[in-house]
Amino acid sequence: MAKELWKGNEAIAEAAIRAGCQCFFGYPITPQSEVPEYMSVHLPKAGGVFVQSESEVAAINMVYGAAGAGMRAMTSSSSPGISLKQEGITYLAGAEVPCVIVNCMRGGPGLGTIQPSQGDYYQATRGGGNGDYRTLVLAPSTVQETVDFMQEAFDIADQYRNPVMVVCDGLIGQMMEPIEWREMPKRDLPPKDWAAVGRRGRDHHNVINSLYIEPDDCDEHNVNLEKKYAEMTEKETRWEEVQCEDAEVVITAYGTPARIALTALETLRAEGLKVGLFRPITLWPFPEKALHELAGKSHVKAVLDVEMSSSGQMLDDVRLAVEGQKPISYLGHAGGVMPTVEEMVEAVKKALKEVK
Repeated sequence: MAKELWKGNEAIAEAAIRAGCQCFFGYPITPQSEVPEYMSVHLPKAGGVFVQSESEVAAINMVYGAAGAGMRAMTSSSSPGISLKQEGITYLAGAEVPCVIVNCMRGGPGLGTIQPSQGDYYQATRGGGNGDYRTLVLAPSTVQETVDFMQEAFDIADQYRNPVMVVCDGLIGQMMEPIEWREMPKRDLPPKDWAAVGRRGRDHHNVINSLYIEPDDCDEHNVNLEKKYAEMTEKETRWEEVQCEDAEVVITAYGTPARIALTALETLRAEGLKVGLFRPITLWPFPEKALHELAGKSHVKAVLDVEMSSSGQMLDDVRLAVEGQKPISYLGHAGGVMPTVEEMVEAVKKALKEVK
């Protein structure tokens, strides 16, 4: 199949349409504004509904309503906008309503900068809304992966009746790359017999709800949600290992820094240094078991975590996974400044020197 040149944000929107997205609700914010712009033109042509909401808060609640009626619904935004959606996201998770949320991350805190960043890791993996809830988080590192993950995200959401987030830094949203439109594997999805679409011959109404006043009822609901999250962890955890078979230093990175790390690996390997890359693809569930096992191997001497955030956020999950088996160092920048190949090479050499 011939490849086509697409801009990341526009490819996100087209992939969602091809995945059967029926409703999009959103609000423009740099660097993701091309997503709603593309949707405004092309989703209605495909029979869907596009609404530019009056705010990000309105957008996520429109998603709640449409998805609660069984529609494939999504929204997209960038970091401050996703912050405003957090209350709605926790409602969606609590009510077990499937949807897809895209975050094209920019620098913070606050309004920060419009440049790419990875400062929303905590927000995506820990949840910025109230309560004990999880969203499955996919983190592509190329436009091709972004397209593939977008098409799959709707199925994952429907399978588990849960919000799914696709997070990419602003560079991936703004860059242009050749992609191939692939037929994604189809899942055997359950019927949406829970959707609030009227009685239609039933003897009861379907109710979409995240409110459980009685403590025992709320506790039981949380227990059931936890069982679902455990199933997601068992079946959906994803990662990639590159040249880790003999690596003395393992670089952990995702998104754009993982791409930069691949060039650093080439440079270091050319100098005779054994270095590998461990790339989480699902930020939640985090591939902690796989990283723990890799860090425990005798040839691994140290781990270097690389991120586009000031002091490290995925770093916490890396430390929890490694469990003190090997020393961990950190390299990162925030506000749109990206770690360079040269910085990674220097950091790896420093890590090796400290363990020898």
